[in-house]
Amino acid sequence: MNILITGSSRGIGAAALKLLCSARHNVVGHSTRGDAGLIGADLTLPDAPRPLWDAALNRLGGRIDVLVNNAGIYESVADDAHDDEWHAAWARTMTINLQASADLCRLAIQHFRSREGGGRIVNIASRAAYRGDSPMHWHYAASKAGMIGMTKSIARGYAGEGILAFAVCPGFTVSEMTEDYLTGRGGAQILADIPLGRVATPDEIGETIRWLATDAPASATGAVIDVNGASYVR
Repeated sequence: MNILITGSSRGIGAAALKLLCSARHNVVGHSTRGDAGLIGADLTLPDAPRPLWDAALNRLGGRIDVLVNNAGIYESVADDAHDDEWHAAWARTMTINLQASADLCRLAIQHFRSREGGGRIVNIASRAAYRGDSPMHWHYAASKAGMIGMTKSIARGYAGEGILAFAVCPGFTVSEMTEDYLTGRGGAQILADIPLGRVATPDEIGETIRWLATDAPASATGAVIDVNGASYVR
């Protein structure tokens, strides 16, 4: 399969890219700066998704079978911040986490419909879509809830054309960005909230992405997979 993964320079995206490459799929990754052979695209810019898609399509010989929307940010803003700061934080988070993903989904669907065989979309959301997040992260939770609604709409709207859509909802995941926090004072509180007793690894989330992107049965379209150690169950 030919696969595009956004946000694949580290963490979950890098793990998914490695797993899919090891399974002999043709995978193109993305990062903001385009380091290490990844396609560069700054998803804060409204016009960035289309050239990213076109560049990936070019690298993959004119055919993409799977889109994985993993790129996202988790930035805080206080509820008593100045209006300008509040609006800027919401706009930035929504643009990267939801609008860019929506734009890429739309381009993927147009591409899938232009040829036989359909295609797959895997959107990386968060447990915050269902259980919410901290008072500093209304916008993050809202963006991920929007992603779930979008995924289900795509699944319902295009299944008859062989276009499948899935979502993954990780909880707290260990990465370069979180390692210091986990070993500090915040780690005990996080672990106390996870019945499994540990946070997920990027490889665990990556394996879930790999399965949905390549092996999940078509009848599972619209499914949302929780990978959070039972810190939130539905």
